[in-house]
Amino acid sequence: MTTDYDPIAEQYKRSKQQPWRTYIEAFTLMDLIGDPPGKEVIDIACGEGYYTRLLRQQGAEKVTGVDLSERMVELAKAQEAVQRLGIDYVVGDGRNLEPGAKYDLAVAAYLLNYARDRGELGDMCKGIAQCLKPGGRFVTVNCSASLDFRVAPSYRKYGFNTSFVGELREGAPITWTFFLEDGSFEIENYFLDASAHEEAFRSAGFREIRWHAPRLSPQGEAACGRDFWSSFLHHSPVTFIECLK
Repeated sequence: MTTDYDPIAEQYKRSKQQPWRTYIEAFTLMDLIGDPPGKEVIDIACGEGYYTRLLRQQGAEKVTGVDLSERMVELAKAQEAVQRLGIDYVVGDGRNLEPGAKYDLAVAAYLLNYARDRGELGDMCKGIAQCLKPGGRFVTVNCSASLDFRVAPSYRKYGFNTSFVGELREGAPITWTFFLEDGSFEIENYFLDASAHEEAFRSAGFREIRWHAPRLSPQGEAACGRDFWSSFLHHSPVTFIECLK
């Protein structure tokens, strides 16, 4: 994982407020997660706790957030201090999760796309599987494993853009640039195709793998019109994956 989130933690937190993240990303991810009441959940690559808090607020019995960035975890803990929800936040590496408590559900918003090769991807998937009880689920939003980023359209009107140089091969970097009112920042993902992901999931012990396209919320369609979102929906830079252990 070459992107250092510590210096850009506050900016990344604010980027969560971009409309596409509410109307498409969060809408689709939370719909796939379903009803969390009574469930014990781990949010891997939790960042400043955006989804961690949503999961707890929607009734998850126990929620733990894990992130590699100390600064992100600091931001998450600061918000927990202001609005106490009973969430535990810890610094940890998604490539090397320590098996301990077992969870009903594991959630990750943009974790797997930091794997630079099949080995790192396999380590992430094994760590996730080890955190889950038998029958547990893993739900994630991830950089697309099928879009040809060499010919991707501009996403500038949504508040970000992607760039890709060279051959579309395993481990090739994809640069995401987010545009905020006071400037921009970049993060780097890595391309691994769908077959690499499915191989890693099955090797880790997941028996069912489902891919889901992003969906637009009724609020998003009402706010901007469906045509506004067509480039994103028809050439989506993100995908959603659901796995059953």
